[in-house]
Amino acid sequence: MVIIVALILAMGIMLVFIGLATSGGGSGISARLERYTASKPEASTTTVQSGVGIGDVLAQSVALARLNRIVEQRDFGANLARDIARADLKLKPGEFIALWIGSIVGIPFLFLFLGLILQPLGSPLGLLAGAAIGAWLPRYWLGRRRASRLNAFNKQLPDTITLIANALRAGSSFLQAIEMVVREAQPPVTVEFGRVVREVNLGLAFDVALENMVRRVRSDDLELMATAITIQHQVGGNLAEILDSIAFTIRERVRIKGEIRTLTAQQRMSGYVVAFLPIGLVGVLFVIAPKFMEPMFMNPPGIMNLPAGLIILIFAGIMMFIGFMIIRSIVSIEV
Repeated sequence: MVIIVALILAMGIMLVFIGLATSGGGSGISARLERYTASKPEASTTTVQSGVGIGDVLAQSVALARLNRIVEQRDFGANLARDIARADLKLKPGEFIALWIGSIVGIPFLFLFLGLILQPLGSPLGLLAGAAIGAWLPRYWLGRRRASRLNAFNKQLPDTITLIANALRAGSSFLQAIEMVVREAQPPVTVEFGRVVREVNLGLAFDVALENMVRRVRSDDLELMATAITIQHQVGGNLAEILDSIAFTIRERVRIKGEIRTLTAQQRMSGYVVAFLPIGLVGVLFVIAPKFMEPMFMNPPGIMNLPAGLIILIFAGIMMFIGFMIIRSIVSIEV
């Protein structure tokens, strides 16, 4: 048993470190294009100068590279790659999945180790909960990072549009105005507009470069700006005034969203309390008094050859989830 646990731990740690060590690698045409379209092209030279670039390339795992190729050929791999790009992570889909597997394996082992102090964490139910947490945690972290980056982008976008409009009034071309944004603004705006400039310099049409940025960022406000710019290029007009109107609209939308979020804060907090307070209470009871929950898993009494208490817990969890989603849908107001 100890040998099996040690092997599981070794595999989890190996996957985690392989994912971290090879997070900047690449090959083929995509790697060569990434040197020009990545947000920090000087990173490769810095790595080589530090003396670790060649060693990292030689130490790259063949199994991980094969996993990455298999994942990239699947639909879920393309969706995962898009989510990783929106979160601005320097990871490939296969590397993220390796980290995901490491989390699923590593957290139960951590619970098993902590079970020496808190015995319930080392029980089969505790290990199952650890595996569930390990499966949920990487996706949650990716979603939070993507949402925070999108929120920061949307907050910077009105000032960015105003800067572009002022540059156009001063006589600059639109591409020169974008380059000014790259010099004067802050990430993540500079990262995305910098990619647009590099794609245009590589020969891509400006409208296509804007569409690529909209697809990467997935912002309704940015899509509004890109649509207005595309229409102006086709039919003409005063682009500076159009951008000023868009900036005003975005600022008002951000203000209204903030007011709605403030007014619905109590209801959102109520939803979290209703959903997670029973779970937290069960977890506390499971730690401080493990035998208190044992009757819930006894059979008989049973339903469909399963302990009646387990059926009740599953039904209660489903009902709490439904209630939480209903509250979320009520307080989610689109502007």
